[in-house]
Amino acid sequence: MKHPRTVDDVMTHAVVSARLDAPVQEIVRSMRRWGVSAVPVLSTEGRVVGVVSEADVLGKVPGENHPDGAGAVTAGSLMSAPAVTVPRGATIAGAARLMGRGRLKRLPVVDEDGRPVGVVSRGDLLKVYLRSDAELAEDVRHELLTHLIPEGDAALTVRVADGSVTLAGRLPQSVPADLALRLTRAVPGVVEAVADFTATA
Repeated sequence: MKHPRTVDDVMTHAVVSARLDAPVQEIVRSMRRWGVSAVPVLSTEGRVVGVVSEADVLGKVPGENHPDGAGAVTAGSLMSAPAVTVPRGATIAGAARLMGRGRLKRLPVVDEDGRPVGVVSRGDLLKVYLRSDAELAEDVRHELLTHLIPEGDAALTVRVADGSVTLAGRLPQSVPADLALRLTRAVPGVVEAVADFTATA
């Protein structure tokens, strides 16, 4: 079973987007049809250059009595730019921090050329915290034994309760306990980690 570690593991692959010259009515119809609160705006080359959110539409569209009217409003004039995006290989924790800093609900996910490949939402990121304690324990054990501890060189016990991990047992002398804890805390879904290791001679 593949445990979610990057944005690519949890994102929605279908992308609802808008052209720079898309009129506001078209944007609102797309939001309603697909049940999204924001859409990325694409350049003529297909790269994400901005994002139009519900707040952008409500805050910037002129009223009915405005001489320009709503018909003159396009995605290019409404969008927030530059767009805040995330690469598909970004960690879930990194994407969560980016959302938190910008108070964002959704992030366009882009490839190396800046073209959209998906969208990740707060709900997508929160899914990793709904995994069972048994799944988390398996993931932590796998990470430690694969990346840090040579096979057969440690007697490791991993206990998880409501996302909090306790590491116990024996570590090789060459492996610092704080490194094992940092690696454990980096596993998506881990809330906290503590350890009580006995170093080998």
